[in-house]
Amino acid sequence: MNKTILLKNRPNGIPTLKDFEFVKEETPHPKEGEILLKTKFVSVDPYLRGRMREEESYIPPFKLDEPIESGIIAEVIESRNPHFSKGDYVNGMLKWKEFQTSSGNGLNKVNKELAPLTAFLGVLGLTGITAYLGLEKIGKLKKGETLLVSAAAGAVGSVVGQIGKIKGCRVVGITGSDEKIERIKGKFGFDEGINYKTTDDLKKAIAETCPDGVDVYYDNVGGEMLDAAMANINKYGRIIICGAISLYNKKEIPLGPRHEGTLIKKSILMQGFTVRDFIKEFGPAINQLSSWYKEGKLTYSETIVEGFDNVPQSFLDLFEGKNKGKMIVKV
Repeated sequence: MNKTILLKNRPNGIPTLKDFEFVKEETPHPKEGEILLKTKFVSVDPYLRGRMREEESYIPPFKLDEPIESGIIAEVIESRNPHFSKGDYVNGMLKWKEFQTSSGNGLNKVNKELAPLTAFLGVLGLTGITAYLGLEKIGKLKKGETLLVSAAAGAVGSVVGQIGKIKGCRVVGITGSDEKIERIKGKFGFDEGINYKTTDDLKKAIAETCPDGVDVYYDNVGGEMLDAAMANINKYGRIIICGAISLYNKKEIPLGPRHEGTLIKKSILMQGFTVRDFIKEFGPAINQLSSWYKEGKLTYSETIVEGFDNVPQSFLDLFEGKNKGKMIVKV
């Protein structure tokens, strides 16, 4: 039998395990032109929380009583499609199922000789592409500038920081523990780190670790972190809005400071984006990330949880910061 995970309820606030349902169904057989896939690794990501709401967004919401989907690495175990062979590994947006069929549209083959398979869900996948293209298209980093990164020990933030160092910038990361600060400095090369959980005055902490001000702020959190970064932004600064995890589970959006005056007086660019905005740039982005990876300039952290049954709990653990880098479930 084939297990699949459905969205049972639309969460009100923080999701719980009761919002998911496991069902069993027969393992499918591929039709002419299709391939049969076996899920090997599942990516769980904060943005999935937004798709659990019944609201218009940049991507359609999940439907109740239907499978959730996310980035998945799968193995081709049977092929009736001339473009794929048994034993191929593919990466794409697939359903939370142990087995599923596909026409192959939207799937990319991955080369396990280049890097471990999980890297193609992280530093060499959409995670790395998000970090790279946000900086390239909006941040436009210049050598010698100061780059501030929130959720710096996370999957995207850790890649952002490394790219900043490759570009010759001073890089400061905001994260939630002293252990994570040691990791971003020791493993990813950040110059400084701020533990927002033990800092009484985040605005002051940013000023102290960014003595020349902030030129580019890569924001994965939103809320009060954005406010503190805005208070330290330099003239002509760029603010990249990639995520807002601090707000994802809020029942009501809190009212914060009005930033219009700062944006005008300092000629600030603040732009939100989703990685799909730059889909035509994916090829060059992957080539550059792969080149840096092969040269040893990029590394990554990941938290791998064993077992398909643990996919929902792993997703919930993201909101408690239990992951080190990319959160992945090995099936």
